Amino acid sequence: MIKLAQISDLDSVFQITHDTISEVYSHYYAEGVVEFFLGHHSREHILSDIEDGMVWLLEEKGSRIGTVTIKGNAINRLFVLPRYQFRGYGSRLMDFAEDNIAEQFSHVHIDSSLAAKEMYLRRGYREKKTCRIQAGNGDILIYDEMEKRINCQPGRINYDGKIFIPQRNTENGEVDEETIFHYFQENDLFWAEYCGGDVLKGHMIGTVAENGELDFHYQHLNKDGQIRIGKCHSIPYILENGKIALQEKWQWLNGDLSSGESVVVETEESLIV
Repeated sequence: MIKLAQISDLDSVFQITHDTISEVYSHYYAEGVVEFFLGHHSREHILSDIEDGMVWLLEEKGSRIGTVTIKGNAINRLFVLPRYQFRGYGSRLMDFAEDNIAEQFSHVHIDSSLAAKEMYLRRGYREKKTCRIQAGNGDILIYDEMEKRINCQPGRINYDGKIFIPQRNTENGEVDEETIFHYFQENDLFWAEYCGGDVLKGHMIGTVAENGELDFHYQHLNKDGQIRIGKCHSIPYILENGKIALQEKWQWLNGDLSSGESVVVETEESLIV
């Protein structure tokens, strides 16, 4: 459950924030930079944001394990306690924040720490500017301002930043459960990168319809050194866990020109936040 934080929740938000910074950021930043982050996310700053109705808490089975602050179209102070990381909680908070922002804005802004940058890149964020701040002990804080375009039309599927893996495929296909697809979207333009299993490197590009259906062409280099090219039509449906599955009909455009069917399923991200 994600709930709006109240003043009585101040200690919980403060603990989640400071415990995560102290334990995780020390692996990426010098001591002076860690102290800068701890000072920046002070009790007074958190209280001010709670009073303005900007802070949210993630709870599960009575435990408070994560928090995020949403200011306009900006995501701030997104932290998950270290002992709860690698379980998809960071992705859940990101999904919540992006959906909240999408109600009013077409872009999401986030200032990325080194610890979280890889996750944001996988979700479709792009670097806008690299910033440097003088911290304590002469240490320099380096972080990236990042931005992502989001689908602000309610009810439409947005594939940007989502990760899919094949659930099944016909025998004449070349992707399997070891293949990982990274999807991106901007307006009605769709593209993806994929690799793994028999695929060394692959690319897809196409369009997204109003109902979320995809039409695209794909090409990849397989382990036999062959370049394979094809086209595909994908129909989405939503699983019980809220994730997207795609029923695909595809055809090779070189080689034997055979056709096939496959299903790919959106997967949880297991990345540090």
